[in-house]
Parts: sequence; C-alpha cells; structure tokens
Amino acid sequence: MEQRILIPIFMFGCITYVVKLLIDARMRYLLLRMAAAEDVVRGIVASEQVQRRHASLRTGITLGMVALGFALIESFGWRDVTPGVIAVLAGALSAGNLIYYHLARRWATSPDA
Repeated sequence: MEQRILIPIFMFGCITYVVKLLIDARMRYLLLRMAAAEDVVRGIVASEQVQRRHASLRTGITLGMVALGFALIESFGWRDVTPGVIAVLAGALSAGNLIYYHLARRWATSPDA
C-alpha cells in the first residue's frame, strides 16, 4: 500500500483510540468526583480488568488462528487471491472467535471464575 493511503488510516485509528481514552478518563473522574460508593468503583475497575483480559485473549486467539490460516495458504503454495484463499482466512478467523467464545463461556460458568 502507498503511504498516502496508509497514513490517513493510521491517523484515524489513533484519533479514535485517543477519543476512547479521553472518554474513559472522564467517566472515571466523574465517578470519583461524585463520591460513588467504594464498592461500586471497585466493581467497575474489576470489570474493566476482566474486559481487558478477555480482549487480549480474543485478540491472541484470533490472530493465532489467522496466522494458522496464512501458514496453510503458504504450505499449499497458493499465490493468487481466490475465493478459496479468502475462505481459508475467514474460516480461521471464525474458528478463533468460536474458540474464544467457548473458553470465555466455560470460564464464566465455572465455579472458581
């Protein structure tokens, strides 16, 4: 890809991420300023930690499965973008999401979660 296409995409992603960070910081500030109950603040912080861990797990699993899809494409020697190649990548991505869903659901229903 050319830089003139890649740079605006990257800048849009960065700006979006900064806006998300500012909104999260503002919400935390308002919660602390309103003197919300300590257990409510602790619950929110704990749920954010769980969400961050789950996001990392999901990203890791899906990227690992996409890497496996690319490895399959490379091992079969496919060089052109065909519907079959796209199907392998889409299948790897969906398999990664399904694996994540299964693990997250099992952990949510386990008694020691």
